[in-house]
Amino acid sequence: METFIVNNPWILAVIMLWVLPWKGISLWKSARLGHKWWFIVLLLINTLAILDIIYIFAVARKAERRQGSNQ
Repeated sequence: METFIVNNPWILAVIMLWVLPWKGISLWKSARLGHKWWFIVLLLINTLAILDIIYIFAVARKAERRQGSNQ
């Protein structure tokens, strides 16, 4: 595996370009919505953005709708 990454460094760059925007959006939304535990989990666990995408489109969307209806 290590030699594969050394011989193909562009793969690591592609993975980082995929993960960083999702990670940033999910952390921003969790902080804005006051989801402290989600923020910690999203910050510490790396799932190649799968958990981040689930948070953005399921958990955060539901919380944002709830906040919008309370105003």
